[in-house]
Amino acid sequence: MSPGTHNHSVPSDFRELYDANVEFVWRSLARIGVRPSELEDAVQEVFLVVHRRVAHFEGRSKFTTWLFRICFRVARDRRRRAYRRHEVSGDELVAREVDVAPDAEAHLVRQGDLELLERALDAMSLDQRAVFVLFELEEFTCEQIALTLDCPLGTVYSRLRRARTLFQKSLRAAKASDLRVLLTESV
Repeated sequence: MSPGTHNHSVPSDFRELYDANVEFVWRSLARIGVRPSELEDAVQEVFLVVHRRVAHFEGRSKFTTWLFRICFRVARDRRRRAYRRHEVSGDELVAREVDVAPDAEAHLVRQGDLELLERALDAMSLDQRAVFVLFELEEFTCEQIALTLDCPLGTVYSRLRRARTLFQKSLRAAKASDLRVLLTESV
């Protein structure tokens, strides 16, 4: 459901609710920094919360707004737990497997773009990342983001401005790095 849609009704069947929203939850969790190896568990955690609390959804906001709040809290809590345990993920090794398909070059370009996006998002705090993802990728308005994250509109603007600055710095750093690689390869 896009942010411009105002369907506040929720399917009464939980399976239907899950099927209608699992992609949004998966995408939201991934974009706000849940590691690929943890996504399946995080999605399950979100839907456990949804199952327990869906009866309390009042329809004053869009369902996806309510759902994103749960995703944000789950991601934040997982990040806190990982920090306390000092977890290290081996996802990067798995993600770099060689693709031998005919369109491997296109896949590598897309993979490179995704890695660049992930590095840029990783440079942001969770709050900045959530605002950036909702505004730039999910196309929420700043007013919708303020409602979703339950923060003042000015805070949304500030976080978005800072996130965009960090994103631009990450892009410039990546371009500079690519240029250094090209220069050293040509020597």
